[in-house]
Amino acid sequence: MSAPARPQSPTWVHNLYDQSQGIQRTLSEGITTRIFPGDQAMLSLVRIEPHSQGQVHSHPQEQWGLLLEGECIRIQGGEEIAMKPGDFWRTPGGVPHGIRTADSAALVLDIFAPPREEYRKSGTGFGT
Repeated sequence: MSAPARPQSPTWVHNLYDQSQGIQRTLSEGITTRIFPGDQAMLSLVRIEPHSQGQVHSHPQEQWGLLLEGECIRIQGGEEIAMKPGDFWRTPGGVPHGIRTADSAALVLDIFAPPREEYRKSGTGFGT
């Protein structure tokens, strides 16, 4: 049995696979995101193409990440850990971290609290 069709979704309903939704941002070559800001938290759906790597960076916001699809290497606190779908992690504010892929692409859901102000608009880079 399939779900009934929605004629027009309200503004508070989003879809993981609808590429037209969210604030578009290119983090680096091969890494893009769609951002959904709220008042107290922010979601970011990050697509990482095969053989891509983001710069190791930090920010004051706490960040949680959940690997939804694919495989990746999570870099944090001097460690590099292989991740598989379903794995998730916490990054306290101020901790240097990054991510990279090998032969497989990855889709990661990042959650920031509080929201990152620089991510409230489209642009490029990991921010400040």
